[in-house]
This record gives sequence, C-alpha cells and structure tokens, in this order.
Amino acid sequence: MDKSKQIYDFILKVQSIAKIGLVFSKDPYAISNYQEINDLSNEFLQDFQNVRYDRNNYFQRDIYPTPNVSVRTIILNEDKTKVLMVREVKDGSYSLPGGWCDLYDSPSYAAKKECMQEAGAEVDIIRLVALLNRTPFKKPTSVPEYMIVFLAKLKSSLHEHEYETDEVKFFDINNLPTFCDKVSLQEIKKVLQAALDGETIFD
Repeated sequence: MDKSKQIYDFILKVQSIAKIGLVFSKDPYAISNYQEINDLSNEFLQDFQNVRYDRNNYFQRDIYPTPNVSVRTIILNEDKTKVLMVREVKDGSYSLPGGWCDLYDSPSYAAKKECMQEAGAEVDIIRLVALLNRTPFKKPTSVPEYMIVFLAKLKSSLHEHEYETDEVKFFDINNLPTFCDKVSLQEIKKVLQAALDGETIFD
C-alpha cells in the first residue's frame, strides 16, 4: 500500500477517535485533549500533500447521509437456554454486547472488540444472524441505524471489561431483563429466535 495513503488513513482514524471522545467524554480535561487532537488532525488532513483523496472525509457535512452501523453479538450457554447480557452503567438496563462500528473495522472485528470491551468476552464469530433496520424502534431525534447481529461462542472464561458496563450475566431466554434503548425487547426476541432456528433474517 502507498505510504502516503497509509498515513492519511491513520490520521483519519485518529480524527474519528477524537470525534467519538468529544461526543461521549464527560471529563473536561479529556474533552480539551480530544478537541486538540481533532483540530490538529483536521489541520494535517487539510494541508496533506501528494495524496489522492479517494475517500470522503466522513465528518464533512456535505457528504451523502447514510445510516450509522452498529453490531450486537448473541452468546448462548451450552444448552442454548441462556444468553449473555451486559448492564449499562448509564441507566442500569441491559443489552447484548455491542456498539457502533469504527471506521475501517470489519463487522466481525467490531463485534469481537465490543464483546471484549463490554463483557470481557473473547469470542469466535460463528455466523451472521441478522441485518436489521433499527430506525423504527428509535426516538425521532436519534440517528438512523442498521444493526448487524452475530452469533458467537466464548473461547474462554470472562475477563475484565471496560467502564461502560457494570455487570455481565447469562439470563434465561424466557425471562429477560429490562432493556436499554440500544436494542428493544421486540428486537432481542426476534434475533434470538433466528439464532435458535439457524436462520439469517434481514430488514
């Protein structure tokens, strides 16, 4: 790969991390640092020479709008009667491990990364379960979203996880907890049934 293009992609990735930090961070010191990184990377990208700008800058306002893409992962116990859920620190509700896909990450890599970050779960992706439009289940002010759902298998016992979740637990699929707005009970039941039936669903 052309070295200039590698550098350009790296700076764009750094900028995407800064943008995420500005959206989600609450720490004033961290916000200041993220802003500085964002400004520096933006300046670097604008002044970058001898690079073919084949890729859009995803943070410009004039690019064609498309739905955001998220991943969720279904992890069942051995007899397929329970599913692994994570509890959100923010509101004490539950969801499947998952989150937004970062730029240039493949869907399966994003799913594995989110499982480790939110549940401390090192997994093997088994198959695609669903590709669903989440937009009808969201608030009118929320961004449109496509959700990719995988079925995965634990590779080992659970490790430590990051700060966004404070509990990781298997729940009986017929007695599920309260869900956060990241994924609704209706959606959970739909994708769980597809996973159990060996189906792949869409739309």
